[in-house]
Amino acid sequence: MQIDETLLTKLEKLSFLKIEEEKREEVEKELTGILDFMENLNSVNTDELSDKFFMAENSAFLREDEKVQDREISNTILENAPHREDDFFIVPKIIE
Repeated sequence: MQIDETLLTKLEKLSFLKIEEEKREEVEKELTGILDFMENLNSVNTDELSDKFFMAENSAFLREDEKVQDREISNTILENAPHREDDFFIVPKIIE
């Protein structure tokens, strides 16, 4: 997949990042390279693998989900939001 100026502008807007003009071409090449590398995964045959396959027996430690309601944590997270209203993130509309 090729990253072009239009797609880079859209990604920039969605991520709230500003890419400097002199670095745009470099970022386009790097993102294209990353996507090309990821395309290699499409050629890996995983038909015989279980969806619970791990490289090592103890590689994933599971724990019980516990509901935690801590206002300090949510306030800290919301403090870093570019736009917020009350206890919610405000994000741009991406689906018409």
